[in-house]
Amino acid sequence: MNNLSFSELCCLFCCPPCPGKIASKLAFLPPDPTYTLMCDESGSRWTLHLSERADWQYSSREKDSIECFMTRTSKGNRIACMFVRCSPNAKYTLLFSHGNAVDLGQMSSFYIGLGSRVNCNIFSYDYSGYGASSGKPTEKNLYADIDAAWVALRTRYGIRPENVIIYGQSIGTVPSVDLAARYESAAVILHSPLTSGMRVAFPDTKKTYCFDAFPNIDKISKITSPVLIIHGTEDEVIDFSHGLALFERCQRPVEPLWVEGAGHNDVELYGQYLERLKRFQDDKMYPLTFSGVLILPK
Repeated sequence: MNNLSFSELCCLFCCPPCPGKIASKLAFLPPDPTYTLMCDESGSRWTLHLSERADWQYSSREKDSIECFMTRTSKGNRIACMFVRCSPNAKYTLLFSHGNAVDLGQMSSFYIGLGSRVNCNIFSYDYSGYGASSGKPTEKNLYADIDAAWVALRTRYGIRPENVIIYGQSIGTVPSVDLAARYESAAVILHSPLTSGMRVAFPDTKKTYCFDAFPNIDKISKITSPVLIIHGTEDEVIDFSHGLALFERCQRPVEPLWVEGAGHNDVELYGQYLERLKRFQDDKMYPLTFSGVLILPK
């Protein structure tokens, strides 16, 4: 999220603006691309080339487990997709919507490490205007982007919804909540989520206005899949109160992970992060009872 001056906030919210302007001012910071995708003569095989800024941490053998391709959204944009085969015995695939100011190149090493440690494959994509994806980042494009990723995951790889865990981090919780509110999946993980754009800028906001962007708070109650919320108690970008508010609105919340002392960008460095993901995934073996996971009352 950007740091806005008081005058900018007044201009932004008092005009009143449209949701797209709120979205672009508060959230979208696409980095200079850290990768390219090259297509062969047949037009069917894409090769991933990472720049030094991608900070790749593994060997070429691990890179061979990554498959990339382009797909088109309902808005006409072409978005880059990445399927990371981390485990031949993986029961679940994370449909991962990453945070702001990163692209697939920068996330690729993290995906390899995460998937191999929690024994799942990872499918991710770049939002319109990020990485090799065309178009511009807008709220409507976010929803079209994840829809295209969902279709590609199901049709290209034949993965059924009951084997998909929808995972969103920071701004990535926006398309994740929207998708999960419309389609049932094995589960949903919301990592450092926001309630809405207005509530990030103005913490005392109590209702959702027509010009607000990213209204997760109004959609989360429509999710029928189990929801795990992860949030750092010292988050300096999206206050911890956002995670708490969303947790209270869930139909099927499971035991959350409140990481004491963690900020917005370091939750993954705490040991309980991987421990909780492993336990959460293991509990998917019991979709009715979620044995081992505390189902908390609303």
